[in-house]
Amino acid sequence: MEQLLFIQLGMGADLHGQNVTTAAVRAVRDAIHRNSMPGIRSMLPGGSLDNMKVKVKLAVPCDHDKLDIDAVTAELPFGEVTVEVMNGGMATTSGIVIPEKGDVNDLMYVVIASVEVGR
Repeated sequence: MEQLLFIQLGMGADLHGQNVTTAAVRAVRDAIHRNSMPGIRSMLPGGSLDNMKVKVKLAVPCDHDKLDIDAVTAELPFGEVTVEVMNGGMATTSGIVIPEKGDVNDLMYVVIASVEVGR
């Protein structure tokens, strides 16, 4: 990324089912869904959203090998997207096991996302 223009932060949780991808997708949605960047085209080469660089950093508590990167990048409609996964986030008790929701234990997974946008 030549120049960093915006950084958006988000948090996502999977309360039941212990799915880090669900939590990560929700974190990315949280980071981007309350933002509008009306002047972004004027800052990008050729004025094209395809020339936007997007770097997603995910703080994931566990199950890194089960994280579906394609599902995460699908949440970002434009630009060249890269994803970096690091240790972080949280696995904490949900207080209840609900097998009908896919629970195998009483944990909920929380993922933190930083979405960097630039050119």
